[in-house]
Amino acid sequence: MNVASNLENSGFYFPRQPALSEAGSEITYEALNKRVNCIATGLMKIGIGPGEHVGICAPNSSDWIAFYFGVLKAGAVAVTYSSLLSKDELMLLVDHSRPRFIFTTDDKLSTLEGTRGSAGLEKTICQNGDLTIQKLIAAGSENFKAVDRNRTDTAAILYTGGTTGIPKGVMLTHENINTSAHNVAHNEHSNENDRAICFLPFNHVFGQMHITNATIYSAGCLEILPTFDLDKILALTGSGKVTKMFAVPTVYTRLLSLDGLKEKLGSIRYCFSAAASMAAEIVRQWKEVTGLTIYEGYGMTESASAVTFNHYYRHVVGSIGTAVPGVEVQIRDVEGNRLEQGHEGEICIFGHNIMKGYLNNPEATREAFWDDGWFRSGDIGVFDKDGYLYIVDRLKDMIITGGENVYPKEVEEALYMRPEIEECAVVGFPDKEWGEKVTVFIVPRPGQTIVPDEVKSFLKTRLSPFKVPKEYIVLEDLPKSPAGKILKRELRKIYSK
Repeated sequence: MNVASNLENSGFYFPRQPALSEAGSEITYEALNKRVNCIATGLMKIGIGPGEHVGICAPNSSDWIAFYFGVLKAGAVAVTYSSLLSKDELMLLVDHSRPRFIFTTDDKLSTLEGTRGSAGLEKTICQNGDLTIQKLIAAGSENFKAVDRNRTDTAAILYTGGTTGIPKGVMLTHENINTSAHNVAHNEHSNENDRAICFLPFNHVFGQMHITNATIYSAGCLEILPTFDLDKILALTGSGKVTKMFAVPTVYTRLLSLDGLKEKLGSIRYCFSAAASMAAEIVRQWKEVTGLTIYEGYGMTESASAVTFNHYYRHVVGSIGTAVPGVEVQIRDVEGNRLEQGHEGEICIFGHNIMKGYLNNPEATREAFWDDGWFRSGDIGVFDKDGYLYIVDRLKDMIITGGENVYPKEVEEALYMRPEIEECAVVGFPDKEWGEKVTVFIVPRPGQTIVPDEVKSFLKTRLSPFKVPKEYIVLEDLPKSPAGKILKRELRKIYSK
């Protein structure tokens, strides 16, 4: 088994269909497959063998995709890093994962030079590196069949976003990635005529697994942007070609402030939000303004993305849906006992999509699983009577104030009902009187003003008194990960001083 065979299949059945589109230039599946074959055989000629680590640290591009699948086809392991990492962060992760070669950009060369020898790095592949991707392609062969691997062999290593601390290297197998790609494509009714816009980083599970691998699986076309650029996004959606939009909640919130949004979205048929929780009020507003539903799912790096999907034919606002085929979800208490519908507990997962473990971290791997093999998500959830799953909050984000439990997501949902609020984050800070003080950080919509007393009065009509924030801090922006997830730990770090 080799998950890169999905590219081969799409190339066989749809050779002349566009696979990638970047800055107005398209690559067909036939051409992409030949390019990937050249990279795979080129890597093998310079000594890369099955199971060896090859790194990628670069912004989104068609070369990124070609190199990634070239590594997979060669039977090697693609280790993907954020191109936004600082020098120290990149050196730490390269030292931890020890790739032999790394595909990167010239601005990273000085950093990577410091990892030669000590981290096992032998070659950099970039314009001014040891080797260019053009030379690698020229040295390879267009005719090649993906190296056969065991389904449990590691295919890719993705580093978690680090929203809870030091990033961990998540080892995903060929089976993990293939399971996820199939489930995403199936649930989104994807086909070869779809064009999916992707500005989310390819190193992130959402961009790499949910968008890239699933699109290739269904022979669709990826519209590639190196980063979030509102003007370029609207140019693509307005072209009448793009059919699918993937974004984090922040992007949908910002788009709602635009005039004539429905017309600007052109031929978009499907909108999906992930990487962070989406407020039900934003989903309702989006439907009212555009006529489109924002579908949500649930997943994480450790599950190769998809665990649950909110359905095409029975969409429930506020829910993250039901489990995808081949994946089981349970709610468990702190001792690992299964809880029935209506009872809140930790979301636990079992299926062919769940990671092999954390690279070089057996202790963290053990802590992530119950003894019976079920993965512990660290999220609190609850099933309704119809079996639909709801996220209550992150276990680590729960606030205990005056002996009462406060789930930030519930407070944030109420705050998003206010038209002047674009973004918000509820955090607990140590407090002598209350144990923890409920604090909210608010970003106003353009041209709007936040009046804390008005917001507080509004919340008092919708929440229990102990859930109403005691402090209101207005900011121009909230700290976020490269994938757009609000970093509450950064807020705690900055404002606890």
